[in-house]
Amino acid sequence: MLKEFKAFAMRGNVIDMAVGIVIGAAFGRIVSSFVNDVIMPPIGLLMGNLDFSNLFINLGSNDYASLAIAEEAGAPIIKYGLFINNVLDFVIVAFAIFMVIRAMNKLKKAEEEAPPPAPPEPSDEVKLLTEIRDALKSS
Repeated sequence: MLKEFKAFAMRGNVIDMAVGIVIGAAFGRIVSSFVNDVIMPPIGLLMGNLDFSNLFINLGSNDYASLAIAEEAGAPIIKYGLFINNVLDFVIVAFAIFMVIRAMNKLKKAEEEAPPPAPPEPSDEVKLLTEIRDALKSS
């Protein structure tokens, strides 16, 4: 069984998938940072210095000044600001994947539309043999 598992784990598809997962996780962190550190601050500024990551709905009876204080108190809360950040993360990742697949499809289509290369010219020996054959046929 160990030998069978090793054969499975070392197949090309599994290794390619593992590399894709690792790169995807790193890309996810980059996108999260892009959304949280680049996109959301200007949007928050345009909306009157609003910090989306601190937006929440308190379902309890007490009032809390921030999300961190409400979490520390164990209050029942809905973190809709973090949800907005995650939705933006998803949209950016989905758009990036769309652009990559679109580019790959264009390259694939260009390869399919390219005319096939002309067959190579016959060698001098083949030309000579063809002439000899044709001469023998005509005589």
